[in-house]
Amino acid sequence: MSISRRDFMRNSLGSAAMLTIPAGSAIAAATAPVAAPAKPFKLAVSTYSYWHFRTPKVPIEKVIDEAAALSVEGVDILHRQMESEDNAYLQKLKRHAFLNGVDLVSLSIHQDFVSPDAAERQKDIDHTIKCIELAYKMGIPCIRLNSGRWGTIKSFDDLMAARGVEPAIPGYTEDDAFKWCIDSIQQCLDKAAQCGVVLALENHWGLTSTPEGLLRIRKAIDSPWMGILLDTGNFLENPYDKLAMVAPHANFVQAKTYYGGGEWYTLDLDYPRIIRMLREARYNGYISIEFEGKEAAETGVRKSVDMLRKAMS
Repeated sequence: MSISRRDFMRNSLGSAAMLTIPAGSAIAAATAPVAAPAKPFKLAVSTYSYWHFRTPKVPIEKVIDEAAALSVEGVDILHRQMESEDNAYLQKLKRHAFLNGVDLVSLSIHQDFVSPDAAERQKDIDHTIKCIELAYKMGIPCIRLNSGRWGTIKSFDDLMAARGVEPAIPGYTEDDAFKWCIDSIQQCLDKAAQCGVVLALENHWGLTSTPEGLLRIRKAIDSPWMGILLDTGNFLENPYDKLAMVAPHANFVQAKTYYGGGEWYTLDLDYPRIIRMLREARYNGYISIEFEGKEAAETGVRKSVDMLRKAMS
């Protein structure tokens, strides 16, 4: 019996309809797209992790070698740990990092803009501008800034014993200090833009010991070259609420670890929670390990790397 073309098409479409898989079936669910796992953050290690100001300086080259051996992508250089500021030395560090497949990602400097003496503030402005140029010569895209502090507690050990809180200089207020700091940073912005170096202000005692103080300075300076460095270990009380306030503004992160007990204090930080917080804030930058424990740096840093990689998985 012959079948017309019309009958053939009608019968074929009917059969195909019977084979259609319902949208809610197990087969449809099994073939649905699966969300990609969260991308791990790139890790760096601070050279400070190997030198806590208490022993002879550990060479920057050694830290670069350690980072390469651990397959850590970056190194965060502590300015005071450098042997020299000569250009030959800077280029030597840049070359050594390149040959080992390691990025130089930040230069952590010390300066203090909290002083009623304009000449003293100018010294630190000049120092900051010089350090921007050092970072530029090494191909480093970011420097760490401090706000500075009153200095009414002279010893850093005593400041840590006071949980980072010190009284103002008599006759002055915090409003004075914020103005000095903001004005001083603004005088560094042209050089930062010229060199392509982000000024990342850290929550590092003084005016930036609270999220409110840190963000007050950041929001007062309207520049793409002004940023925030979020240090996970510098909010001593209720850290997670404070970290959550700062995370959406962060351009660089330093992750404190304390294997062997901390040099000044120890925080039991929940890094899986912090990693989730950074992802929710859509942070995409480096996480630089600042190991501040009393254990040998070689093992303390390795444990820190393993712990953070597990927290990111």
